[in-house]
Amino acid sequence: MILTQKDFNKLFDHTLLKPFATLEMFKKECMIAAQYGFCTIAINSGVTKECVEILKGYDVKVDSAVGFPLGCMTIAAKAAETKLCLADGADEIDYVLNIGKLKEGNLAYIKEEMKTIVGLCRDKGVTSKVIFENCYLTDDEKRAVCDIALDVLPDFIKTSTGFGPTSATVEDVKLMKACVGDKIKVKAAGGIRDLETCLAMVNAGAERIGCSASVAIAEAYAKTL
Repeated sequence: MILTQKDFNKLFDHTLLKPFATLEMFKKECMIAAQYGFCTIAINSGVTKECVEILKGYDVKVDSAVGFPLGCMTIAAKAAETKLCLADGADEIDYVLNIGKLKEGNLAYIKEEMKTIVGLCRDKGVTSKVIFENCYLTDDEKRAVCDIALDVLPDFIKTSTGFGPTSATVEDVKLMKACVGDKIKVKAAGGIRDLETCLAMVNAGAERIGCSASVAIAEAYAKTL
């Protein structure tokens, strides 16, 4: 499959999630996302309003991270953060599931959490993404969350935050895609720093790529056309 440069660039959630990021850094990355026509700028929730304002008039969405990067907050805390992001104009929400509850086998909690966050997004017509953080999970745990997702139907399930000890793998993208088929999209994120890795993720079934190396990858792709 050969994409146009415009369609290729729309694969990317251009990411700035560093704990030391300043407003000037966010302004710079928002303008880079606008210049390249990336799908979103993926940012910490606290600068949602500012990024929405910066990107007014540009074809770039604002993607806010919730419960990021650990996912160990209560459902109520994540719901409150989600509501704040939505009120501030977020177009998309990526939330980290409660990894500890999943490791305990408390699938009812994981389902309630997913229903809550996805429901808030759906009510506002906002794209929802569930971050698994696969580096901590067994394949059976990944499949269990996929099964829950098939019932709740978020827009995307996502491999990683990029803050764990390991990042996205082609094998995980294939596993997630095999579980959910065409009913839910898959986002690969974390450790995607070159065109070869990016294309491998897309070929495995990823329909969105989260990374901070978006510019280098987009420019490398341009040279192949």
